Amino acid sequence: MKTTALIMAGGRGERFWPRSRRNLPKQFLSMTDDGKTMIQLTVERIRPLVELEDVYIATNASYKALVLEQLPGLPEQNILCEPVGRNTAPCIGLGAAHIAKKYEDAVMLVLPSDHLIKRNDVFADTLRAAVGVAEAGENLVTIGITPNYPETGYGYIRYSKETRQGEAYAVERFVEKPDRETAKQYLAEGTYLWNSGMFVWKLSTIWKNFAKYLPEMKAGLETIGTAVGTPREDDVLQEVFPRLASESIDYGIMEKAENIFILPGDFGWDDVGSWLAVGRIRKTDGQNNVLSGNVVSVGSSDCVIQGGGKLIAAVGLRDMIVVDTEDATLICAKESAGDIKKVLEQLRDAGRDEYL
Repeated sequence: MKTTALIMAGGRGERFWPRSRRNLPKQFLSMTDDGKTMIQLTVERIRPLVELEDVYIATNASYKALVLEQLPGLPEQNILCEPVGRNTAPCIGLGAAHIAKKYEDAVMLVLPSDHLIKRNDVFADTLRAAVGVAEAGENLVTIGITPNYPETGYGYIRYSKETRQGEAYAVERFVEKPDRETAKQYLAEGTYLWNSGMFVWKLSTIWKNFAKYLPEMKAGLETIGTAVGTPREDDVLQEVFPRLASESIDYGIMEKAENIFILPGDFGWDDVGSWLAVGRIRKTDGQNNVLSGNVVSVGSSDCVIQGGGKLIAAVGLRDMIVVDTEDATLICAKESAGDIKKVLEQLRDAGRDEYL
């Protein structure tokens, strides 16, 4: 059976402001020392399993030119431009509708565009195992990340070690982001994995689950699907897609469905959720600083400092984030990195959209 992929690339990456902007969000930036952008790395790591002609990118129209520029060789018709954001269930359904026009049935990988993986070979092997489980029946497969500390910012998935399908374990339940003590319990129990938002299933399987749990959404998606490849495609998309309910695939299907399996992933995953991740994924100097651009550091430690041609002199800084761009400069204590979105809220409220 053919293996295809849908890569979700519509996010704005606001926690990486001021580098990530509306016209150039995080997934189109390079966060690693090799200079490749996050979406380029995402496509690169699945190429052992998926031909480029079977890779689909779900984004919005304003990013279409960026996708074409950064992924040369990708068929233009494989760029699926959502008229509005409607969360992951409609996004995945739109991808399934397009793939269904090409293949009667196929395996579908669903991946975010803004994760980083250190061990691509192990990741590819994990996906191959997931494909095998998906092909073996009407199974919905997800990839969980083996936790190594009590993270409170991720959802968790509990699985049963007693029930298996190939290399995968049966999922018992999805749980929301825990407090620290609960996260410690999850880690100690050893039957919880971080929810990575990566999925593998057959088209026929996910359609059956849409029909069972999200029937109105499925009807709308089928209407869009019938227009794919016709002169009416864009008109139908613009008319129908905004009317679909905004629903996550987790809440809409995965938390309710049967035959859900999970494979533990231990391949150096990072969701690159904020500037704090940069210290985990880039080379540091002797004082654990991540420095890029024209930067001189004197007595500073544990900092992320990014600039361009203008000199940044950092003296005696501790646990700070400094990001300088042409029109904006961020100076932030690491412990306050989660509040960067509040800056954007103030800018929006003040009508200062040129900085967004």
